[in-house]
Amino acid sequence: MGIHKLLALLVLVVMPVSVYAAGIDVSAPVEKETNWSAISMFIVFVGATLYITYWAAQRTKSAKDFYAAGGGITGLQNGLAIAGDYMSAASFLGITGMVYLKGYDGLIFAIGFLVGWPIILFLMSERLRNLGKFTFADVAAYRFQQTPIRVLAAFGGIAVVILYLIAQMVGAGKLIELLFGLDFNYAVVMVGVLIIAYVSFGGMLATTWVQIIKAVLLLSGATFIAVAVMYNMGFSFETLFKTAVENRDGNMDILFSGGFVSDPINAISLGIALMFGTAGLPHILMRFFTVPDAKEARKSVFYATGFIGYFYILAFIIGFGAIAMVVASEYMDGSKLIGGNNMAAIHLSHVIGGDFFLGFISAVAFATILAVVSGLTLAGASAISHDIYANVINKNATEEQETKVAKGATFVIGALAIIFGIGFKDQNIAFVVALAFTIAASANFPVLIMSMFWSKMTTRGAVIGGWLGLISAVVMVILGPVVWTQILGMGEAIVPYKFPALFTVIIAFVSIWFFSITDKSVRAKEDLDGFEAQFVRSQTGIGAEGASNH
Repeated sequence: MGIHKLLALLVLVVMPVSVYAAGIDVSAPVEKETNWSAISMFIVFVGATLYITYWAAQRTKSAKDFYAAGGGITGLQNGLAIAGDYMSAASFLGITGMVYLKGYDGLIFAIGFLVGWPIILFLMSERLRNLGKFTFADVAAYRFQQTPIRVLAAFGGIAVVILYLIAQMVGAGKLIELLFGLDFNYAVVMVGVLIIAYVSFGGMLATTWVQIIKAVLLLSGATFIAVAVMYNMGFSFETLFKTAVENRDGNMDILFSGGFVSDPINAISLGIALMFGTAGLPHILMRFFTVPDAKEARKSVFYATGFIGYFYILAFIIGFGAIAMVVASEYMDGSKLIGGNNMAAIHLSHVIGGDFFLGFISAVAFATILAVVSGLTLAGASAISHDIYANVINKNATEEQETKVAKGATFVIGALAIIFGIGFKDQNIAFVVALAFTIAASANFPVLIMSMFWSKMTTRGAVIGGWLGLISAVVMVILGPVVWTQILGMGEAIVPYKFPALFTVIIAFVSIWFFSITDKSVRAKEDLDGFEAQFVRSQTGIGAEGASNH
């Protein structure tokens, strides 16, 4: 049960980005010698996080504690936690692997992920904190009819969570199997059991600190690799790029863009999916309810954007460093990296720091996976317990009942993650990431942003527009080249675009607009009249909950 096996967990996030974008094959496990330094660091990390869970469980007394860590997390802490939630193994292994494979073009995904943050910072963070309580559905349903909006938001949120979890669990199993030789099924079960323990016992407080520790470890490890690369290159980017080109037989294409996404429609659609999808991810949005006020919410995004942007700069250096330095035969299988391009950063860490540093990076990768999956699981459990149970099924539910349902939902989601992870073991799961980001951009983001900023939006417009965005996203991904052609083998794709977000986002926004302005019902008048009160609270925070006292 070495950490080698656990590193396969890494792929769980790696696959969302790198497998989908670059078509990297991780299906052929490679036997590895036991890396005892990695195993020992893994044991230390798991022990530390379990202690954090025990500590957090003693302080998790109410629903607010469970969902939002009592609202007492500082802006810096929350910024680190958001970065830890967002800097997945896909970011670390996937983007560095794409830079290794494509050179400059590998930055496309990093930039796409990053540009979603200014939207959250300038348009959403303050209003989210002032209007919401536990989930983003609290904000979307603030002045509208509760039941249909919460059902829509919950379905959209849970769909994103489950799809993302499938990619995470399959990726985890594959990468652990690849690096450590642990059986795929055992790897997936182990991850599932740990996240159920973290979330059900420690709630948001434990999840937050797991994410903070992971962010610090990942930033530290990536910084060390990048500095070591530049040291070996005499701290000269010219030397780095020149060496990289020489190792690619003089191929200058790695220094230019255009070889990865050349079709403008696909490029724009990909950008929209990543940008608006980021602003619609439920496990990211619910982090804004963990801080005491709107000021700390803004600080959270400011710090998170800085940490994430810094990390992507490091990923670019690490990717080119792998081209320049990972050339020894022990890392290569012919002209290809052993284990595929995803392993570029892993092999580079071994070149730089030997077995010990490889073990550290392996442990960091495992921490990355646990942090991301814990956040996803908590977001899914919150949607079920808070949005569906407490606000639709049993509107008189006590906090104890709601928290009990949340813990039950955590177990169910964890079990489903294990089952789906094992069930999708031999499938090309790249499409689920495309679908997750497209749903977040098409169903969650339009309803959320327009509910906060457009006074003429009505319940009917939100519900119809949101559902059309969600359904169109699912249908167009299924009819696209990944699912229709590659997975189902049905021939030429009916929808020629891998990411259909350009179209599905427009469908959602136009539908919300049209069905709102044509709505003359009594309910519509109530929705319009409620905007002024919502606007005042979103700007001032009057009526928003403060932090819990412990």
